[in-house]
Amino acid sequence: MLEALLGSINRERVLLFLYTRKEGYAREISRFFKINLNQIQKQLERLETGGIAYSRVVGKTRLYGLNPRYPFRAELNSLLARVLEFYSAEDRNQLTMNRRRPRRKGNPL
Repeated sequence: MLEALLGSINRERVLLFLYTRKEGYAREISRFFKINLNQIQKQLERLETGGIAYSRVVGKTRLYGLNPRYPFRAELNSLLARVLEFYSAEDRNQLTMNRRRPRRKGNPL
């Protein structure tokens, strides 16, 4: 939806992922969208260079998130929230379900 504005569908996907999940790493994003890891890494690097995203290292993993100091953060958040409304309910649920640890045996989803 924002491909014409952002120049890449993958950049839109990365921004939506970081907006809905707050943080993520490159392989996680590439697996979620079933995209080549290299393409996601390039987009994350461009977003970080532009000051839109930040990264931090946790162990051996580099986590990315939307930069809270980005001057247009509020506008970007409102734009991404609006774009998310146009996604199907199933896609929205997948994006917002942020389960990162295994659940106990017998617990329902």
